Amino acid sequence: MTNQLIYIFDLGGVLIRLNVGRCMRAFEALMGEENMRAVLGMDSNGEGIKAVSVASKQLMADFERGLITPDEFVVQVQSFCRPGTTCQEIVDAWMAMLDDLPQERLEVVDHLRVAGHKVYLLSNGNDLHFEFINRTYGLDRHFDRLFLSQKMHMAKPEPEIFHAVDEAVREPDRRIIFIDDIAVNRLAAEQTVNWATFSSIDELQHL
Repeated sequence: MTNQLIYIFDLGGVLIRLNVGRCMRAFEALMGEENMRAVLGMDSNGEGIKAVSVASKQLMADFERGLITPDEFVVQVQSFCRPGTTCQEIVDAWMAMLDDLPQERLEVVDHLRVAGHKVYLLSNGNDLHFEFINRTYGLDRHFDRLFLSQKMHMAKPEPEIFHAVDEAVREPDRRIIFIDDIAVNRLAAEQTVNWATFSSIDELQHL
């Protein structure tokens, strides 16, 4: 089969729809605006904030890289919440970030595999989100392999994660296509491993 490609998909923002603003508003109700901004680095609209403490950045980075468990993450966040806030309320607020995963997006992935292309997932995530998503949509059935930051203990846009994935998936005469909605991740992939990049599934029609 000729012209077979390797496709590497991001998860959040490319496959599954995210509602960061809803998540932040849920946390604001639990911990107040000041703590919500300081701990999670977002305002109530889901926009990033530059002035975040080193400790808070480390908390989010450690969770994303699987260096702390979901229980440890929840307990640390709980220390910033109003008295009486339960662990389940924190989990519910965190899960509010997730919207749906449109079936037509998974159908694109399935079509590519049927056509003989290799299809992988490369996601910065965490076990709370991913276990729910995989249980709901069975992602492991749609991809040849899943590359998850919390399992690899590294995250985009670090060069190390791109080199590790590239070494694992690269095949002679197969071009690698990377789809990620975040510009800094695409730039890192282009510069470190020379992947061709796109920002959305819709852009693949131009191939």
